[in-house]
Amino acid sequence: MLKRLFPILLLALTIPALAKDAPSDPRLKNAFRRPEQNGWTFVHLQGSPSEIGFQHGFLLAPEIADTLKVIQVEQAHDQKKDWQFFRDAARNMMWPHIEAEYREELQGIADGANAQGLKIDLWDVVAMNAALEWEYYVKQYNKEHGIQSAASLVAPEHCSAFVATGSYTKDGKIVIAHNNWTSYLDGARWTIIFDILPARGNRMLMDGLPGLIHSADDFVVNSGGIVITETTIGHFSGYDPNGIPEFVRARKAAQYSNSIDDFARIMKDGNNGGYANNWLLADIHTNEIASLELGLKNVTLEKKTDGYIVGSNFPVNENLIREETDFDPKDMSISANARHLRWEQLMAENKGKIDVPAAQRFLADHYDTYDKKEEADERTLDGHIDLSPRGSMPWEPPYGDAGAVQNKATDAKLAAHMSFTAAAGHACGQDFKAAQHLHEHPEFAWEETTIRDMPAHPWTTFSIAK
Repeated sequence: MLKRLFPILLLALTIPALAKDAPSDPRLKNAFRRPEQNGWTFVHLQGSPSEIGFQHGFLLAPEIADTLKVIQVEQAHDQKKDWQFFRDAARNMMWPHIEAEYREELQGIADGANAQGLKIDLWDVVAMNAALEWEYYVKQYNKEHGIQSAASLVAPEHCSAFVATGSYTKDGKIVIAHNNWTSYLDGARWTIIFDILPARGNRMLMDGLPGLIHSADDFVVNSGGIVITETTIGHFSGYDPNGIPEFVRARKAAQYSNSIDDFARIMKDGNNGGYANNWLLADIHTNEIASLELGLKNVTLEKKTDGYIVGSNFPVNENLIREETDFDPKDMSISANARHLRWEQLMAENKGKIDVPAAQRFLADHYDTYDKKEEADERTLDGHIDLSPRGSMPWEPPYGDAGAVQNKATDAKLAAHMSFTAAAGHACGQDFKAAQHLHEHPEFAWEETTIRDMPAHPWTTFSIAK
């Protein structure tokens, strides 16, 4: 089916290898990429918005081409729309609500990629950046246009995370960690470490996908002392096409927040409901942690100077659950609730002992609280949906090749030096083998041209460039 949908488009993404000698373009003066380290590629971007964008597009052009192909294949399969639909929505619906700074950066990415021979344009780049909020938009679009879609458009349950401080941590300071749950198609590419030094705002160290101006799975340390992560609100519905795209607000909040209140204000301003998350936040200067549960209608900010906050895609606010989701908080067999219970167990068992090594162990955890046994599956913090005896999650499309694809953890000491630890692949050390998976699951043959192995790598510490 996909070969029929995209025979010309996919061929257009073929680009030459990077030139051995970069042209003497002054926009590249302060930028560089390092050789791959334990599965990660580190890039340093610096300057004005257009310069940062150009550097991004130029240095990561092959990776952008590859990621764009993956996003096109996934959107066609999952949303039942062709790529032009998303390009048009990016131009007509999103672009009017994107401020000048990020317009310049997005255009810069296209320009930098073009300079390397990649034939993409601005609307491809905007549509790529919105990849995680398209399912929210498409559900609303189909409803408004009376379209009965075969696609399952329930907001997926991705990611596990926690933040702790005070009496729960070993030194009384902040510890925060997150793993990214997504398809292995995305996960094998979600391996860029961005060190961004903009002309205005805070410096940012974050993980991300090539071509995106935001982290997207959202793990960011900024020079204002704010550490940011999140997990999606499962079973969520709602989208306002007249709002500001989530990817713009998330990037702006990472860049300009010097307090938890700053972050909440920026994320709430123009909230469109896209990629609705429970944001877990930390301020290393005040030793304060927070949860910003950001629905479209219901928004709740909770702060603590002692304790913990956990996330695994369960909604918290009762009004939000009732008005904006079809989530069942009493069904302990579903992943979000089973993982929530496991987080509570780990927090209680490790009170006063939580540090970065403990956080790394938590993210590799395989205890299923519903079956009450060690079993890597969709109910464990280190998610392995592909290994679940139940097959795919019942509330999602058949994402039987999804799970925890990479991991990050940091504490106040590391964050003060703009550093965090990261592990590409499953934190437990188990590799994902694409050929074996396709052999065992022929229903995923549609992924054949894009799926690849996802090896597990050791934890590695990354810091901003000096």
